Amino acid sequence: MMNTSDIVTLREDDREFSELKVIIKRKIGFNCEQYKQAHLKRRLAVRLRATQSKSYKEYAEILLKNLAEEKQLKETLTVNVTELFRNPETYEAFRRAELPELIKSRGENRTLKVWSAGCSNGEEPYSIAIMLAEYLGIAARRYNISIMGTDIDEDSLSKAELGIFHPKALEKISKERLERFFNKKDNNYEVTDEIHRMVTFKNHDMISGPKLSGFDIIFCRNVTIYFEQKLQEKLYFDFYNALKDGGYFVMGKTETLIGQSSRLFKHVDLKERIYQKKVN
Repeated sequence: MMNTSDIVTLREDDREFSELKVIIKRKIGFNCEQYKQAHLKRRLAVRLRATQSKSYKEYAEILLKNLAEEKQLKETLTVNVTELFRNPETYEAFRRAELPELIKSRGENRTLKVWSAGCSNGEEPYSIAIMLAEYLGIAARRYNISIMGTDIDEDSLSKAELGIFHPKALEKISKERLERFFNKKDNNYEVTDEIHRMVTFKNHDMISGPKLSGFDIIFCRNVTIYFEQKLQEKLYFDFYNALKDGGYFVMGKTETLIGQSSRLFKHVDLKERIYQKKVN
């Protein structure tokens, strides 16, 4: 049982909070201003409790002197709940309705370019690869499929490139999928070469990094929910410009298009948050 004397009471100070955000930007390249401040404070509170800091200033001093704390803070700020085929009904809906339409519209053009933005440890891009492999079957060999997963966290990208997952991340995977698309590796599972070849990973900041383009499909799920509304709208414009005409954008179940960006896309499956780029 926790002793009440072990509980650290945080002294909040707006000036100290602002100074800490500047230090975080300088030390780990994480732009705190673009995130919802209540969410940011909840994440920071995790590290303040862990280091028994009583104020933002006290924690800033620890952060400036301790390289290990830099790594811990970055992990805390960028942590995502991830698993393969998270919200499997979204993948199933896309596979059943939108994927056939996309393949049909591309005709003899057998190139498919997909962007998984904010891909964390790679669960989403590998799920997309499996979805495409299942749908296309042996015809997949005749396609040039490129699925790019991007994230700002180098550690996550290193894990993603390995394509090795703990059984916990595979709880939504059927026995058939497990046997077809994964090889047992010690106590974990590794994606097969067929799936691995479809996916590449890149360090990219979707907020301030270079603009990307030419995609047939963009998945960005459960990422923008942490951003301020103005930034959300900017990102949706960026995704619109990154898509080919008639391309598809898939977002998280708790996210929604806002402002002018909502006029750029056609709702094709509102329940599963699947949208299609409108053609001018």
